[in-house]
Amino acid sequence: MMADVSDAHDTGPAPVRGWIPLHRALNGIWRPAVAGALAAGVAIAASELVAGLVSGAPSLVAAIGSLVISLQPPGAKDLMVNLFGTNDKLALIVGVVAVALVVAAAAGVLATRRRLLGFAIFVAFGLLAGAAVLRDPLTSQALAVGNAFVAVAAGLVALLGLLALAPRPAVETGPADSMVDQRTPEWTRRRFLIASAGTLGGVIVAGGVGRSLLDQEHADAIVSSSKIPAALLAVPPLAADQALATPGLTPLVVPNADFYKIDTALFVPRVDPATWKLDVTGMVAHPLTFTYDELLAMPLYEQYVTIACVSNQVGDHLVGNALWTGVRLKDVLETAGVQPGATQIVGRSVDGFTVGFPTAWAMAPEREPMIAVGMNREPLPADHGFPARLIVPGLYGYVSATKWLASIELTTREAVDGYWVPLGWAKDAPILTQSRIDVPKSGATVDPGTVDIAGVAWAPDRGIMAVEVRVDDGPWQAARISRPISKATWVQWTLSWNATSGAHNLEVRATDGTADVQTDQLSDPAPDGARGHHRILVMVG
Repeated sequence: MMADVSDAHDTGPAPVRGWIPLHRALNGIWRPAVAGALAAGVAIAASELVAGLVSGAPSLVAAIGSLVISLQPPGAKDLMVNLFGTNDKLALIVGVVAVALVVAAAAGVLATRRRLLGFAIFVAFGLLAGAAVLRDPLTSQALAVGNAFVAVAAGLVALLGLLALAPRPAVETGPADSMVDQRTPEWTRRRFLIASAGTLGGVIVAGGVGRSLLDQEHADAIVSSSKIPAALLAVPPLAADQALATPGLTPLVVPNADFYKIDTALFVPRVDPATWKLDVTGMVAHPLTFTYDELLAMPLYEQYVTIACVSNQVGDHLVGNALWTGVRLKDVLETAGVQPGATQIVGRSVDGFTVGFPTAWAMAPEREPMIAVGMNREPLPADHGFPARLIVPGLYGYVSATKWLASIELTTREAVDGYWVPLGWAKDAPILTQSRIDVPKSGATVDPGTVDIAGVAWAPDRGIMAVEVRVDDGPWQAARISRPISKATWVQWTLSWNATSGAHNLEVRATDGTADVQTDQLSDPAPDGARGHHRILVMVG
């Protein structure tokens, strides 16, 4: 008797009812996922375009990024700076967009089964963005709500259109060997791909145009129309021995365009000097308010001051020296009448950022903190704090150098912690004694013979009395330093080295004006600044 033909050709057990092979499931999911991600791209691009075209309209992406910054846990800033350096803000923006695209892709898949729930995720993101924008005191509520509405509407329209071309996965409706094939014809598949490609192109163009317009829209246009009067007490020109001319050495006075920029603002606040005002409040006998014109009408003076970011790693470049023009903070406080017990000065920015430093530090006779309105004899650039900022010699910027200054409050040390203090950074933050090698660059190859080693050293406001260099753990050699402008500024230094063939380690240390020698014990920037000697390796030959 012949065997049953069906037995001879058996390929395995029959499929289980309701089970869809993995490749078919993925084939049915990828199109809705792409549709969701592209719809999120449309929403983001639309909101960026509106923000770029409508003056004062906020960027929703930047608003969510700012919300993330405000909710960051202790140590997050240090981690981001270590990973991305000065690109930390760009990394945050990319992260926000990436998360939005992933969640939207999941919403697209969900919408093929429970459409309203998938759409609700888009609405929820719009509400989150709108709420984040409304935290900004400079933002119009109407523009914030309007831009969030535009973003959600554009995203939902795009999602509906793309889902119409993204079929649901195949489903089983009959016996186990009978699957209803809902795969689209080839021409429909191509139509989905064409629509997706066109949507992606539109997202790139609209988002790029919006971002470009936003970048151009910050306050530089307002700054360029502003002028500051000549200082009543101008500093004399620098003498020849106050700056060194070694090629590659950081300039003694850093140009505005090259000066480091560190703050929590993802977009530079646009501050109109015509409506801006500065309040002096708190524990004072006479609260004061200044307009921009009133501040400029006060006696202005100039001083060179070196400022530094506490996140600066040993040998890094988050430090700079500039000529600042402004009003003496002491004069303002004396006019206001500081009350006994006011042990802290709190500076607040127009975007809500806060710093706090001791009143005694500001009032000490050996230093001149200021409300700065000019930088290198130009109005403050927008990204350096226009129309006014605080400059406090000797303190790291995170406890003193408020940009886009809106108010100065006299209070107690216990009453207020500045923005970064609850995140694990020290409340007291004098700038440490530090030095850096600029020439030659780390890893460079130089010719044998006389080689100039050069760099900068700073310890505001104690000053620098000596800089020493050593090669390959040999004896310390005294470098020549430029004549200091003041105790509040850095100095340049140089040393001629008779370089011999091979690999060599170069190391530098500074001694400040109190005879304190820079420590060689390494530490991270948190909580009060990085310590250690700057060491580099160079090749000779």
